[in-house]
Amino acid sequence: MIARLSALLLATVFVAAVATPASAQGAPTATEPGASMLALVNLPAKDGAKVTVSTPAFAAGGDIPFENTQYRGNIFPGLEWSAGPSATKSYVVILQDGDALHDGAPIFHWSMINIPASITKLEAKMSAPPAGASYGPNMRGENQPYLGPHTPAGPKHRYHFQVFALDTTIPPDAAGSYDALTGAMKGHVLASGEVIGLGQIAPGASH
Repeated sequence: MIARLSALLLATVFVAAVATPASAQGAPTATEPGASMLALVNLPAKDGAKVTVSTPAFAAGGDIPFENTQYRGNIFPGLEWSAGPSATKSYVVILQDGDALHDGAPIFHWSMINIPASITKLEAKMSAPPAGASYGPNMRGENQPYLGPHTPAGPKHRYHFQVFALDTTIPPDAAGSYDALTGAMKGHVLASGEVIGLGQIAPGASH
């Protein structure tokens, strides 16, 4: 009996020792490489005004469901935010991965531009922009639909769903690239905010 209890205790200790490093590896790194280059950082709102951003798919700082990633479905998770100041003419949404760099900048997953000031919610499983809005650019080019996370093996990545209330709209010639888009937004942000979700490699995925 004592031998069996000792064996069980040793097995429990072994499992805990193996599980602890694995779970620690899943957490995001302490330093986010692209943090200083995120749109929210480089396009400050006038007077520091904020909008509160949330999604029905996950809690702030929580794991992004795999169905909202490129691993399974690439389904838009839904997004909503508090209304911007009365002078708001449109909203822009920008999704960036601050834990991975592409061409020296955070990976630019998705954007939507010229969301009318009367709209403060994008439905989950959205298949097209609401009337008046359009898809903006991402790392693949202009007018790109939602492109969710495709996190590689290793620590989880932080995905920033950023919302900007603007006192203007984005002209067509500024919707071709990240630099053109953010250049058109500069000086026009009345309020901003974000919700951050964590992405990870899907079980069984090779990359």
